[in-house]
Amino acid sequence: MIHSFPSVVSAGATRLVLGSMPGQRSLQENRYYAHPQNAFWRIIFALFDSVENDKRQIDNNYAHGLQLLKSADIGLWDVLQTCEREGSLDADIIETSVVANDFSKLLAEYPTIKKIYFNGAKAEQLYKRHVLPVLDDQARNLTMVKLPSTSPAYAAMSFEKKLQLWSQVAQ
Repeated sequence: MIHSFPSVVSAGATRLVLGSMPGQRSLQENRYYAHPQNAFWRIIFALFDSVENDKRQIDNNYAHGLQLLKSADIGLWDVLQTCEREGSLDADIIETSVVANDFSKLLAEYPTIKKIYFNGAKAEQLYKRHVLPVLDDQARNLTMVKLPSTSPAYAAMSFEKKLQLWSQVAQ
């Protein structure tokens, strides 16, 4: 059984980015999107940091990345609180073991959140299956947008194309 991290949301957040469940590397390092080939932080730095950052600087500046998100009124969390999974692939999540995070509580605590962005199809699928049915009408009617996964397992799309599609998070 593996467990996700606490949400990273600040007062005034208007958008929420959701992954499915942290991968092995992230769990080992106790930080979101820790795998060196995951494009998430490169995208966030490209969208919200005016300073040119090479990969080493981004990897060594997790706290700055979290601050960039907070400054842009973007929260970060995972759909799942716990699940069983061998390895890091979303496809290996054992569906019968899934326990979703408490989004009713989170969305009540942060009523300014109006848009949810999914980091990949699995996050969207899990949210719609395990979270959406238990939300109140207001929470159920938030705008939801599926974005391409930043995972290195999703190599069918270039970084540049992912960045282009993810740029809507900055708007």
